[in-house]
Amino acid sequence: KDERPPSPVIEVDNLEEFVLQPAPQGVTIKCRVTRDKKGMDRGLYPTYYLHLDNDKKVFLLAGRKRKKSKTSNYLISIDPTDLSRGGENFIGKLRSNLMGTRFTVFDNGANPDRANADWSNVRQELSAVVYETNVLGFKGPRKMTVIIPGMNADGERVPIRPRNDNDGLLMRWQNRNMDNVIELHNKAPVWNDETQSYVLNFHGRVTHASVKNFQIVHGSDPDYIVMQFGRVADDAFTMDYNYPLCAVQAFAIALSSFDGKLACE
Repeated sequence: KDERPPSPVIEVDNLEEFVLQPAPQGVTIKCRVTRDKKGMDRGLYPTYYLHLDNDKKVFLLAGRKRKKSKTSNYLISIDPTDLSRGGENFIGKLRSNLMGTRFTVFDNGANPDRANADWSNVRQELSAVVYETNVLGFKGPRKMTVIIPGMNADGERVPIRPRNDNDGLLMRWQNRNMDNVIELHNKAPVWNDETQSYVLNFHGRVTHASVKNFQIVHGSDPDYIVMQFGRVADDAFTMDYNYPLCAVQAFAIALSSFDGKLACE
């Protein structure tokens, strides 16, 4: 097996800034996601923690599914203990449609109903994820489409602040209105006769087979892995991301893959 090279030293001086900033070009940011199911309701509402996968194990983000929500709705926080919507550590959220097959990731801006005059306080959409069932239903490899805002000439994310539900990333993608929008897909796994399973090469970063393992690539360059995610123990996963993703986008995409409605296990 390939040895796992450690993550480069990454300075996280300002956590809020770091988790929303795209990964530097040419650097893979290697992280670890742990799932905590302890406690009465955690089996249904586990908390997920994201740390840098290096010696210091720097904490980056925590996520938890909200209770009493009609659709799956995860809050993402920069504090491992404060996962409240009103708290100052709230940095983003992931929301699904009723079917649980489409997800949208928002930052912590205001709902369009509470917009100020120049719209600058309104929440940005950071990403959207679409899951398709394949011919095997959910038994075979899943098909994922990830839609993210485009980047400007300075390598910064173009802000997408939809004024209503018809203007978000999902609608733009559906209507093929792809200005300032990037479409990514999961890399199709290859059938391996020896193991009788679908496999991807994670270069030693993933050790357990799971339908949750995936790699995200752009159609024009399938060898450049924008993000990869996979199981290394029962409740531990590695999550690595590259430019143009930021930690909040990658973590939210990973959270969407845990969601129960996909019924993929």
